[in-house]
Amino acid sequence: MTCLIMLNTMNTNYLYLIAILLFPGMFTACTGEKHPLVEKPKYMWFDAEANFERFQYKDSITYYLDKTKQAGFNRIVVDVRPLQGDALYTSSHLAPLTRLDGYAVERDWDYLQFFIKEARKRELKVSVSTTIFSGGRPYTRDGMVYHSHDWDEQIAVRYWPEGLVSMKDDCSQVAIFLNPLLPEVREFCLRFIREIVEKYEIDGYALDYCRYSGVETDFSHPSRQAFEAYIGKEVEQFPQDIFTWEQDKDGNFRTVPGPYYKPWFEFRAQVIHDFIERAKQEIKAIRPDVQLEYWAPS
Repeated sequence: MTCLIMLNTMNTNYLYLIAILLFPGMFTACTGEKHPLVEKPKYMWFDAEANFERFQYKDSITYYLDKTKQAGFNRIVVDVRPLQGDALYTSSHLAPLTRLDGYAVERDWDYLQFFIKEARKRELKVSVSTTIFSGGRPYTRDGMVYHSHDWDEQIAVRYWPEGLVSMKDDCSQVAIFLNPLLPEVREFCLRFIREIVEKYEIDGYALDYCRYSGVETDFSHPSRQAFEAYIGKEVEQFPQDIFTWEQDKDGNFRTVPGPYYKPWFEFRAQVIHDFIERAKQEIKAIRPDVQLEYWAPS
């Protein structure tokens, strides 16, 4: 049985923690022989954004690691690449995350390495988590896609009732997504995945935001071309042949499936599947014992 516990608050005076408890079952073979009880992983998630200010101090990290151990958890997940796309570890590929919501933190120590070292002292296994296809927060206009216009052509395109718009120009969203289809985006993500697995002795790697942002993305021209190759024909009316938007009497919009609705979502699922398979291959080639994990609560 899997139990998901989420303590989520906008008030950063509290920890944002996610615990996944996997309770072991007792199984008996036909002969009546009992299998030995194996301890299942019990996870505590340390969110990067909610704890950005709190974890500027090493003693805050050790304090909550002690609490984690005392509560019976045996594994932690350390979030080191939040929605902005910057890094809470020593990276050659990503900019360091030093400022969040107006609060600045300068460290002369490696955030991730400190977590790993202290977790080992407490016999806690460590998974590292990074967002994969996110690259900024539009409502605050911070993150990697705002550092340079080089990302503009790689940002996902949304299909709204009003038409097509780059996510960079849509301040209603929690995060900007890059287009998972593009080879340059995929290689960028694999680069920081490889870097972490090569540099840090971790037990698991959790892929977060490794998906499309919603049903309304990605409707860019490259995605249209790839989809047409996938189905072997041209789509005469794009994106209307995927779905259209319909407004009800209360003013709410819903999607109305078009002739290519199901193949479109099969195509998108294949895009994400192929990336995850490649990420697994890259991780296992470096550290075969590292467990690949996928975070997708919704």
